[in-house]
Amino acid sequence: MQGVRLLGTSKDSDMSMAMGIAIGVGIGAAIGAAIDNLALGVGIGIAIGAGMGAAFGKRDEEK
Repeated sequence: MQGVRLLGTSKDSDMSMAMGIAIGVGIGAAIGAAIDNLALGVGIGIAIGAGMGAAFGKRDEEK
């Protein structure tokens, strides 16, 4: 079974992955502020960011 890859294979995909994670954490912080629970919001943001980062990194690898 292949493990989860945290970083892409190229500099562009790594940058896209980092950008996706940063955007997701920002979204999570906004959600956390809206529901008055910043820790929960950041947790949600990290989950969103991991998905977005993987999607952005995969998109750049396919180009």
